[in-house]
Amino acid sequence: MAPVTLLKFLPVIIEGGTEGQVVNLVDGLDPARFAVRLACFKRVNGFMPSIETRAIPLAEYAIKRFYDVQALTAQWRLANDIRRHQVDIVHSYNFYGNVFAIPAARLARRPVIVASIRSMDEMCTRLQRGFQREVCRLADCVLTNADAIRRSLIAQRYDPRRIEVIPNGIDVARFRRPPPGGERFRQEFGLPHDAPIVGVLARLGPIKGIEYFLEAVVGLAARFPQARFAVVGGGTFVRDRNGVRDYRRELEALARRLGLEGRVVFTGVRHDVPAVLSQLAVSVLPSLSEGLSNAVLESMAAGVPVVATRIGGIPEAVLDGDTGLLVPPRDAGALGTAIARLLEDRGLAARLAASGQDWVTQHFGIERAVRRTEQLYARLLDARADTPWRGLPRRRLSLVSARRV
Repeated sequence: MAPVTLLKFLPVIIEGGTEGQVVNLVDGLDPARFAVRLACFKRVNGFMPSIETRAIPLAEYAIKRFYDVQALTAQWRLANDIRRHQVDIVHSYNFYGNVFAIPAARLARRPVIVASIRSMDEMCTRLQRGFQREVCRLADCVLTNADAIRRSLIAQRYDPRRIEVIPNGIDVARFRRPPPGGERFRQEFGLPHDAPIVGVLARLGPIKGIEYFLEAVVGLAARFPQARFAVVGGGTFVRDRNGVRDYRRELEALARRLGLEGRVVFTGVRHDVPAVLSQLAVSVLPSLSEGLSNAVLESMAAGVPVVATRIGGIPEAVLDGDTGLLVPPRDAGALGTAIARLLEDRGLAARLAASGQDWVTQHFGIERAVRRTEQLYARLLDARADTPWRGLPRRRLSLVSARRV
Protein backbone atom coordinates (compact mmCIF):
# COMPACT_ATOMS: atom_id res chain seq x y z
CA MET A 1 0.00 0.00 0.00
CA ALA A 2 1.36 3.44 -0.93
CA PRO A 3 2.27 5.71 1.99
CA VAL A 4 -0.13 8.42 3.11
CA THR A 5 0.85 11.83 1.71
CA LEU A 6 0.99 14.28 4.62
CA LEU A 7 1.37 18.03 4.06
CA LYS A 8 2.39 20.19 7.03
CA PHE A 9 1.84 23.94 6.61
CA LEU A 10 3.81 26.33 8.84
CA PRO A 11 3.64 30.11 8.47
CA VAL A 12 7.45 30.42 8.57
CA ILE A 13 10.15 27.76 8.53
CA ILE A 14 12.35 29.22 11.26
CA GLU A 15 14.04 28.04 14.43
CA GLY A 16 11.33 28.06 17.10
CA GLY A 17 9.31 25.86 19.41
CA THR A 18 6.52 24.85 17.03
CA GLU A 19 8.92 24.42 14.13
CA GLY A 20 11.26 22.28 16.22
CA GLN A 21 8.37 20.11 17.32
CA VAL A 22 7.29 19.62 13.70
CA VAL A 23 10.81 18.61 12.66
CA ASN A 24 11.03 16.13 15.55
CA LEU A 25 7.68 14.60 14.65
CA VAL A 26 8.57 14.35 10.97
CA ASP A 27 11.81 12.65 12.01
CA GLY A 28 9.88 10.07 13.98
CA LEU A 29 7.03 9.27 11.56
CA ASP A 30 7.31 5.92 9.86
CA PRO A 31 8.51 6.71 6.28
CA ALA A 32 6.91 3.51 5.04
CA ARG A 33 3.52 4.87 6.09
CA PHE A 34 3.88 8.64 5.66
CA ALA A 35 5.34 10.63 2.76
CA VAL A 36 5.80 14.12 4.22
CA ARG A 37 5.71 17.44 2.38
CA LEU A 38 6.18 20.91 3.90
CA ALA A 39 4.74 24.28 2.91
CA CYS A 40 5.08 27.79 4.29
CA PHE A 41 4.86 31.49 3.44
CA LYS A 42 8.58 31.98 3.92
CA ARG A 43 11.66 29.97 4.81
CA VAL A 44 14.42 31.35 7.04
CA ASN A 45 17.77 29.78 7.83
CA GLY A 46 17.58 27.61 10.90
CA PHE A 47 15.99 24.26 10.27
CA MET A 48 16.65 24.35 6.54
CA PRO A 49 19.79 22.14 6.64
CA SER A 50 17.85 19.58 8.65
CA ILE A 51 14.98 19.61 6.16
CA GLU A 52 17.28 19.48 3.15
CA THR A 53 19.16 16.50 4.62
CA ARG A 54 15.89 14.60 4.74
CA ALA A 55 15.07 15.67 1.15
CA ILE A 56 11.59 16.76 2.27
CA PRO A 57 9.77 18.67 -0.49
CA LEU A 58 9.14 22.27 0.57
CA ALA A 59 6.92 24.77 -1.24
CA GLU A 60 6.60 28.49 -0.52
CA TYR A 61 3.43 30.55 -0.98
CA ALA A 62 4.79 34.06 -0.50
CA ILE A 63 2.28 36.83 0.19
CA LYS A 64 2.75 40.47 1.23
CA ARG A 65 -0.64 40.93 2.88
CA PHE A 66 -3.03 38.36 4.18
CA TYR A 67 -6.30 39.66 2.74
CA ASP A 68 -5.82 40.61 -0.91
CA VAL A 69 -5.89 39.15 -4.42
CA GLN A 70 -2.32 37.86 -4.12
CA ALA A 71 -3.25 35.87 -1.00
CA LEU A 72 -6.33 34.42 -2.72
CA THR A 73 -4.21 33.45 -5.72
CA ALA A 74 -1.71 31.74 -3.41
CA GLN A 75 -4.52 29.83 -1.70
CA TRP A 76 -5.83 28.69 -5.08
CA ARG A 77 -2.33 27.50 -5.99
CA LEU A 78 -2.08 25.58 -2.70
CA ALA A 79 -5.44 23.90 -3.40
CA ASN A 80 -4.25 22.87 -6.86
CA ASP A 81 -0.99 21.52 -5.41
CA ILE A 82 -2.91 19.49 -2.83
CA ARG A 83 -4.88 17.87 -5.64
CA ARG A 84 -1.84 17.43 -7.90
CA HIS A 85 0.23 15.71 -5.20
CA GLN A 86 -2.77 13.67 -4.02
CA VAL A 87 -2.33 14.85 -0.45
CA ASP A 88 -4.27 12.73 2.06
CA ILE A 89 -3.79 14.86 5.19
CA VAL A 90 -3.20 18.60 5.55
CA HIS A 91 -1.93 19.61 8.99
CA SER A 92 -1.64 23.38 9.53
CA TYR A 93 -0.16 25.29 12.46
CA ASN A 94 -0.98 28.52 14.30
CA PHE A 95 -3.28 31.37 13.35
CA TYR A 96 -1.89 32.37 9.95
CA GLY A 97 -1.18 28.80 8.89
CA ASN A 98 -4.70 27.71 9.83
CA VAL A 99 -6.64 30.53 8.21
CA PHE A 100 -4.60 30.24 4.99
CA ALA A 101 -4.26 26.48 4.54
CA ILE A 102 -7.57 25.14 5.85
CA PRO A 103 -9.84 26.88 3.26
CA ALA A 104 -7.41 25.84 0.51
CA ALA A 105 -7.47 22.23 1.71
CA ARG A 106 -11.27 22.23 1.83
CA LEU A 107 -11.35 23.76 -1.65
CA ALA A 108 -9.20 20.86 -2.84
CA ARG A 109 -12.03 18.52 -1.70
CA ARG A 110 -9.58 15.78 -0.92
CA PRO A 111 -7.71 15.64 2.37
CA VAL A 112 -8.34 15.11 6.02
CA ILE A 113 -7.65 18.48 7.70
CA VAL A 114 -5.97 18.95 11.07
CA ALA A 115 -5.60 22.42 12.61
CA SER A 116 -3.01 22.94 15.35
CA ILE A 117 -3.46 25.65 18.00
CA ARG A 118 -0.46 25.59 20.31
CA SER A 119 -0.83 28.77 22.37
CA MET A 120 -3.39 30.52 24.52
CA ASP A 121 -3.80 33.08 21.68
CA GLU A 122 -3.37 36.14 23.92
CA MET A 123 -1.46 37.74 21.03
CA CYS A 124 -4.50 37.46 18.75
CA THR A 125 -7.22 40.10 18.67
CA ARG A 126 -10.78 39.17 19.50
CA LEU A 127 -11.62 39.40 15.79
CA GLN A 128 -8.73 37.07 14.90
CA ARG A 129 -9.78 34.52 17.50
CA GLY A 130 -13.33 34.52 16.16
CA PHE A 131 -12.12 34.22 12.56
CA GLN A 132 -9.84 31.31 13.41
CA ARG A 133 -12.70 29.55 15.21
CA GLU A 134 -14.93 29.82 12.13
CA VAL A 135 -12.15 28.57 9.82
CA CYS A 136 -11.44 25.65 12.15
CA ARG A 137 -15.03 24.49 11.73
CA LEU A 138 -13.85 23.32 8.30
CA ALA A 139 -11.20 21.07 9.89
CA ASP A 140 -11.75 17.46 10.91
CA CYS A 141 -9.77 17.96 14.11
CA VAL A 142 -8.23 20.74 16.19
CA LEU A 143 -5.03 19.52 17.81
CA THR A 144 -3.53 21.21 20.86
CA ASN A 145 -0.51 20.41 23.03
CA ALA A 146 -1.98 21.19 26.47
CA ASP A 147 -5.21 20.62 28.37
CA ALA A 148 -5.20 24.31 29.29
CA ILE A 149 -5.47 25.25 25.61
CA ARG A 150 -8.29 22.74 25.13
CA ARG A 151 -10.24 24.36 27.98
CA SER A 152 -9.60 27.79 26.48
CA LEU A 153 -10.89 26.67 23.07
CA ILE A 154 -14.03 25.16 24.59
CA ALA A 155 -14.64 28.49 26.34
CA GLN A 156 -14.39 30.10 22.88
CA ARG A 157 -17.18 27.77 21.65
CA TYR A 158 -15.08 25.23 19.76
CA ASP A 159 -16.67 21.79 19.49
CA PRO A 160 -15.06 19.74 22.30
CA ARG A 161 -15.65 16.50 20.38
CA ARG A 162 -13.21 17.60 17.70
CA ILE A 163 -10.40 18.80 19.98
CA GLU A 164 -7.49 16.44 20.64
CA VAL A 165 -4.55 16.96 23.03
CA ILE A 166 -1.11 15.54 22.31
CA PRO A 167 1.63 17.10 24.49
CA ASN A 168 5.00 18.06 23.01
CA GLY A 169 7.57 15.32 22.73
CA ILE A 170 11.33 15.68 23.04
CA ASP A 171 14.29 13.39 22.54
CA VAL A 172 14.92 12.79 26.24
CA ALA A 173 18.09 10.76 25.63
CA ARG A 174 19.69 13.68 23.76
CA PHE A 175 19.45 15.85 26.88
CA ARG A 176 20.19 13.20 29.49
CA ARG A 177 23.59 12.36 28.02
CA PRO A 178 26.36 14.63 29.37
CA PRO A 179 27.24 16.54 26.17
CA PRO A 180 30.65 17.93 25.26
CA GLY A 181 31.20 21.63 24.74
CA GLY A 182 29.76 23.10 27.92
CA GLU A 183 33.02 24.71 28.94
CA ARG A 184 33.33 26.21 25.46
CA PHE A 185 30.04 27.99 26.07
CA ARG A 186 31.46 29.52 29.26
CA GLN A 187 34.69 30.51 27.55
CA GLU A 188 32.88 32.09 24.60
CA PHE A 189 31.04 34.53 26.86
CA GLY A 190 33.65 34.97 29.57
CA LEU A 191 31.67 33.11 32.24
CA PRO A 192 33.88 31.89 35.13
CA HIS A 193 34.23 28.11 35.24
CA ASP A 194 32.85 27.95 38.82
CA ALA A 195 30.07 30.53 38.50
CA PRO A 196 26.48 29.29 38.87
CA ILE A 197 24.61 30.29 35.70
CA VAL A 198 20.91 31.14 35.67
CA GLY A 199 19.52 31.09 32.14
CA VAL A 200 16.43 31.83 30.11
CA LEU A 201 16.10 29.79 26.90
CA ALA A 202 13.49 31.38 24.66
CA ARG A 203 12.95 33.01 21.31
CA LEU A 204 13.13 36.71 22.11
CA GLY A 205 9.76 38.44 22.08
CA PRO A 206 7.66 40.57 24.43
CA ILE A 207 5.46 37.58 25.29
CA LYS A 208 8.43 35.81 26.92
CA GLY A 209 8.58 38.29 29.83
CA ILE A 210 12.35 38.68 29.74
CA GLU A 211 12.10 42.20 31.18
CA TYR A 212 10.80 40.66 34.41
CA PHE A 213 13.75 38.27 34.48
CA LEU A 214 16.18 41.19 34.15
CA GLU A 215 14.40 43.04 36.96
CA ALA A 216 14.69 39.93 39.15
CA VAL A 217 18.39 39.68 38.34
CA VAL A 218 19.05 43.09 39.97
CA GLY A 219 18.44 41.67 43.44
CA LEU A 220 20.00 38.31 42.63
CA ALA A 221 23.22 39.87 41.34
CA ALA A 222 23.75 41.67 44.64
CA ARG A 223 22.84 38.62 46.73
CA PHE A 224 24.89 36.10 44.72
CA PRO A 225 28.01 37.95 43.54
CA GLN A 226 29.48 34.86 41.85
CA ALA A 227 26.35 34.11 39.79
CA ARG A 228 26.04 34.95 36.11
CA PHE A 229 22.88 35.22 34.01
CA ALA A 230 22.26 34.30 30.37
CA VAL A 231 19.48 35.02 27.87
CA VAL A 232 19.76 32.31 25.23
CA GLY A 233 17.74 32.63 22.01
CA GLY A 234 17.29 34.45 18.74
CA GLY A 235 14.55 36.68 17.41
CA THR A 236 16.01 40.15 17.24
CA PHE A 237 13.16 42.07 15.57
CA VAL A 238 9.50 42.30 16.54
CA ARG A 239 6.65 44.04 14.74
CA ASP A 240 3.82 45.85 16.45
CA ARG A 241 1.47 48.77 15.71
CA ASN A 242 4.44 51.15 16.01
CA GLY A 243 6.45 49.33 13.35
CA VAL A 244 9.51 47.10 13.52
CA ARG A 245 11.62 47.19 16.70
CA ASP A 246 15.04 45.75 17.51
CA TYR A 247 13.87 43.91 20.60
CA ARG A 248 17.22 42.41 21.54
CA ARG A 249 18.78 45.88 21.53
CA GLU A 250 15.97 47.10 23.80
CA LEU A 251 16.66 44.29 26.26
CA GLU A 252 20.39 44.97 26.23
CA ALA A 253 19.71 48.66 26.90
CA LEU A 254 17.43 47.73 29.80
CA ALA A 255 20.16 45.51 31.26
CA ARG A 256 22.58 48.46 31.13
CA ARG A 257 20.09 50.80 32.80
CA LEU A 258 19.65 48.22 35.56
CA GLY A 259 23.40 48.11 36.12
CA LEU A 260 23.78 44.50 34.93
CA GLU A 261 26.70 44.90 32.53
CA GLY A 262 29.15 42.07 33.08
CA ARG A 263 26.51 39.97 34.85
CA VAL A 264 24.08 39.22 31.99
CA VAL A 265 25.01 37.89 28.55
CA PHE A 266 22.79 37.68 25.46
CA THR A 267 23.96 34.70 23.41
CA GLY A 268 21.66 34.72 20.40
CA VAL A 269 20.61 31.43 18.80
CA ARG A 270 22.51 28.38 20.02
CA HIS A 271 22.67 25.06 18.21
CA ASP A 272 24.29 23.34 21.21
CA VAL A 273 21.37 23.57 23.64
CA PRO A 274 22.22 20.33 25.53
CA ALA A 275 25.74 21.66 26.14
CA VAL A 276 24.35 25.00 27.32
CA LEU A 277 21.88 23.29 29.66
CA SER A 278 24.70 21.22 31.14
CA GLN A 279 26.15 24.48 32.52
CA LEU A 280 22.98 25.93 34.08
CA ALA A 281 22.27 25.94 37.79
CA VAL A 282 18.67 27.11 37.18
CA SER A 283 16.54 27.35 34.01
CA VAL A 284 13.94 30.12 34.01
CA LEU A 285 10.86 30.70 31.84
CA PRO A 286 9.25 34.07 32.72
CA SER A 287 6.63 33.94 29.92
CA LEU A 288 3.44 35.94 29.99
CA SER A 289 1.66 33.43 27.75
CA GLU A 290 2.62 29.90 26.79
CA GLY A 291 1.20 26.65 25.52
CA LEU A 292 3.66 23.95 26.52
CA SER A 293 7.28 25.11 26.35
CA ASN A 294 9.93 22.92 24.71
CA ALA A 295 12.58 24.86 26.64
CA VAL A 296 11.02 23.83 29.96
CA LEU A 297 10.79 20.18 28.90
CA GLU A 298 14.36 20.15 27.59
CA SER A 299 15.65 21.74 30.81
CA MET A 300 13.86 19.15 32.89
CA ALA A 301 15.15 16.32 30.68
CA ALA A 302 18.68 17.65 31.17
CA GLY A 303 18.28 17.53 34.94
CA VAL A 304 18.21 21.31 35.43
CA PRO A 305 15.79 22.68 38.08
CA VAL A 306 13.14 24.95 36.57
CA VAL A 307 11.43 28.15 37.67
CA ALA A 308 8.52 29.10 35.39
CA THR A 309 5.39 31.21 35.36
CA ARG A 310 2.05 29.62 36.16
CA ILE A 311 0.42 30.13 32.77
CA GLY A 312 -1.04 28.02 29.97
CA GLY A 313 0.16 24.43 29.86
CA ILE A 314 3.26 24.99 32.00
CA PRO A 315 1.67 23.56 35.20
CA GLU A 316 1.05 20.32 33.29
CA ALA A 317 4.83 19.79 33.21
CA VAL A 318 6.09 21.85 36.16
CA LEU A 319 4.31 20.59 39.27
CA ASP A 320 4.97 23.28 41.85
CA GLY A 321 7.29 22.04 44.58
CA ASP A 322 7.62 18.62 42.95
CA THR A 323 9.13 18.93 39.45
CA GLY A 324 9.97 22.65 39.63
CA LEU A 325 8.79 25.97 41.04
CA LEU A 326 5.94 28.11 39.69
CA VAL A 327 5.45 31.85 40.13
CA PRO A 328 2.83 34.34 38.92
CA PRO A 329 3.54 36.08 35.61
CA ARG A 330 4.71 39.71 35.62
CA ASP A 331 6.08 39.35 39.16
CA ALA A 332 9.82 40.00 39.21
CA GLY A 333 9.90 39.76 43.01
CA ALA A 334 8.38 36.27 43.11
CA LEU A 335 10.63 35.20 40.24
CA GLY A 336 13.74 36.38 42.07
CA THR A 337 12.66 34.70 45.33
CA ALA A 338 12.15 31.33 43.60
CA ILE A 339 15.51 31.50 41.80
CA ALA A 340 17.23 32.45 45.07
CA ARG A 341 15.70 29.41 46.80
CA LEU A 342 17.33 27.10 44.27
CA LEU A 343 20.69 28.88 44.34
CA GLU A 344 20.78 28.70 48.15
CA ASP A 345 19.29 25.24 48.70
CA ARG A 346 21.16 22.93 46.37
CA GLY A 347 19.48 19.92 48.00
CA LEU A 348 16.07 21.25 46.97
CA ALA A 349 17.42 22.05 43.51
CA ALA A 350 18.74 18.49 43.10
CA ARG A 351 15.47 16.95 44.27
CA LEU A 352 13.36 19.03 41.88
CA ALA A 353 15.78 18.32 39.02
CA ALA A 354 15.64 14.55 39.52
CA SER A 355 11.84 14.54 39.86
CA GLY A 356 11.47 16.74 36.77
CA GLN A 357 13.73 14.49 34.73
CA ASP A 358 11.68 11.42 35.67
CA TRP A 359 8.39 13.23 34.90
CA VAL A 360 9.52 14.30 31.43
CA THR A 361 10.85 10.84 30.65
CA GLN A 362 7.51 9.26 31.57
CA HIS A 363 5.16 11.75 29.92
CA PHE A 364 6.91 13.83 27.25
CA GLY A 365 9.17 11.54 25.23
CA ILE A 366 9.19 12.03 21.45
CA GLU A 367 8.32 8.36 20.89
CA ARG A 368 5.05 8.81 22.80
CA ALA A 369 4.16 11.97 20.84
CA VAL A 370 4.93 10.31 17.48
CA ARG A 371 2.90 7.21 18.32
CA ARG A 372 -0.13 9.25 19.39
CA THR A 373 0.12 11.48 16.32
CA GLU A 374 0.25 8.48 13.99
CA GLN A 375 -2.77 7.00 15.74
CA LEU A 376 -4.68 10.28 15.39
CA TYR A 377 -3.96 10.44 11.67
CA ALA A 378 -5.07 6.81 11.32
CA ARG A 379 -8.35 7.42 13.15
CA LEU A 380 -9.15 10.46 11.04
CA LEU A 381 -8.40 8.64 7.79
CA ASP A 382 -10.50 5.67 8.87
CA ALA A 383 -13.40 7.96 9.79
CA ARG A 384 -13.15 9.70 6.42
CA ALA A 385 -13.15 6.33 4.64
CA ASP A 386 -16.34 5.37 6.47
CA THR A 387 -18.08 8.67 5.66
CA PRO A 388 -16.63 9.97 2.38
CA TRP A 389 -17.25 13.70 1.79
CA ARG A 390 -18.49 14.66 -1.68
CA GLY A 391 -16.79 11.84 -3.46
CA LEU A 392 -13.48 11.86 -1.59
CA PRO A 393 -11.34 8.77 -2.19
CA ARG A 394 -11.85 6.05 0.39
CA ARG A 395 -8.43 5.90 2.01
CA ARG A 396 -7.90 3.82 5.14
CA LEU A 397 -4.90 3.53 7.42
CA SER A 398 -5.85 0.85 9.86
CA LEU A 399 -5.10 1.46 13.52
CA VAL A 400 -4.30 -2.24 13.74
CA SER A 401 -1.29 -1.66 11.50
CA ALA A 402 -0.08 1.36 13.49
CA ARG A 403 3.64 1.13 14.14
CA ARG A 404 4.57 0.45 17.75
CA VAL A 405 7.19 3.02 18.72
